[in-house]
Amino acid sequence: MKVLLIRSPRYYWPFINEYDNYLLPQSLPALAAVLRQAGVCVKVVDCMPIKMGWKSLYNFIKNENPDVVGVGDSESMYVDEAIKVFKIAREINLRITTIAGGAHFSNLAHESLNQYAIDFIVRGEGEITLVELVKEISKACPDYMKIDGLVFKQGDKIIETNPRALIDNLDELPLPAYDLMPMDAYGRAKFLFSPGGITIHHSRGCISNCDFCVWWVQMSERKIENGEIKIKPRWRTKSVERTIEEIELLYHKYNKRFLIFVDDSWNIDPDWNNKFAEAILKKSLKLKWFAFLRADCVLRDEKLGIMEKLVKSGLRHISIGGERASNEDLNRLGKKCYEKDIVKEAVHVFNKKYPQVFTQVTFIVGIRGETKESMLKQLSYAKELKVDYPAFHPMTPVPGTKLWEEAKKQGWLEITDFSYYDWSTPVMASEHLSRHEIHDLLYILSKEYATLKWLLNGLLSPYAHKRDMYIWWVLVVLKMVCDSIAGFLNPFNLRQYNRLVKPKWYDD
Repeated sequence: MKVLLIRSPRYYWPFINEYDNYLLPQSLPALAAVLRQAGVCVKVVDCMPIKMGWKSLYNFIKNENPDVVGVGDSESMYVDEAIKVFKIAREINLRITTIAGGAHFSNLAHESLNQYAIDFIVRGEGEITLVELVKEISKACPDYMKIDGLVFKQGDKIIETNPRALIDNLDELPLPAYDLMPMDAYGRAKFLFSPGGITIHHSRGCISNCDFCVWWVQMSERKIENGEIKIKPRWRTKSVERTIEEIELLYHKYNKRFLIFVDDSWNIDPDWNNKFAEAILKKSLKLKWFAFLRADCVLRDEKLGIMEKLVKSGLRHISIGGERASNEDLNRLGKKCYEKDIVKEAVHVFNKKYPQVFTQVTFIVGIRGETKESMLKQLSYAKELKVDYPAFHPMTPVPGTKLWEEAKKQGWLEITDFSYYDWSTPVMASEHLSRHEIHDLLYILSKEYATLKWLLNGLLSPYAHKRDMYIWWVLVVLKMVCDSIAGFLNPFNLRQYNRLVKPKWYDD
């Protein structure tokens, strides 16, 4: 049995260069590791960092002649490219079994099986389900009904097996199969997450259930109640010892010095946070690291004296979900875990006591009741917080969220092509603003925040990581302008900068 796990060629973000797009996808080495541990012959192809285009990928699959091709995508904007891989596999050899995973396919399982060349969908957390499925495929008389967490088509009927229980002890999973990945090709950017940026995670899931977020849904606990699948948020973590083991592998074997934690909520457990910081300091690892932090947990850890240790251990870049400038809006979005003032206080902690940390806060615009005045309040809120970088994102309903279900039911979606679901392009209007008005106001918000004073303060910062981030921002803007001029486009037409960019090697 030979399994080929693939991340396809794909367009990349226009406001970061190619190397900034080449971050390690955590799912591939994690899934490859459990398959290899089970005795399965597995190979991984991440087309992005090795610049493998569609023609080369076609030839690679044909030469490898795998029994199984697996593709998982949690980001809806890349679903068309994932589907193309399955189509190619089916063209090469009809006997290849195709398996889809990730949040998008998990939440649109029926539509995907009916429309595309997909044999099985692994729903939710994938390791155990994938191993059991691959083993069953190799049998003469397979019984797929006994495998939890699976959706497949039997004749004209869609079969959903029982929900897969979450893995209680993440330490039982093998170390990710980094040796199967092109590790030298990741983290080559000079300024962003430099030097040697690499993704990692210690936890899965979240303790909240915000209406617009699909990540907690993907790692939620699923149980059957009264004949229906009910989901609820759940957060789990690897032990500090296991996490340090993985970090040391990345540090010593692969020379990675900047850890990009992709956990949905990094700082839930104060005891874990404290032990982690002490372990890094004890081992004298010269690291810098990024994490998505909850504002309320930041304040808790600051009071406990833990935050100071985390910064000493290398915390240099944070992202906090501020989302809205009013508590009423936060409540409407299901984000009841903390209020606006908590975010303000948390950011103030970093600005005053830990100025070496680059602060990034996300803001959501284009909610149903959005007006021009309320969007401008988002800008005022960001200025009040004094963050290094405010990320303004249009409200984007993605499959699996409560927002998606409501948007479909109410007919709000004006764009259904998922390639536009890039968190930069509005796909629906508000009650008071059109999509295009929201789009134009987005650029006004970013332009008004990025003043010359803001830029000079960053470029002249005494802290290296902050300077790097502002230098990176300048270089990105200059490159985008130059590319526009080279393409005979008006560099002042801001609407052209939000769509994903096709790499030169994409079709090769």
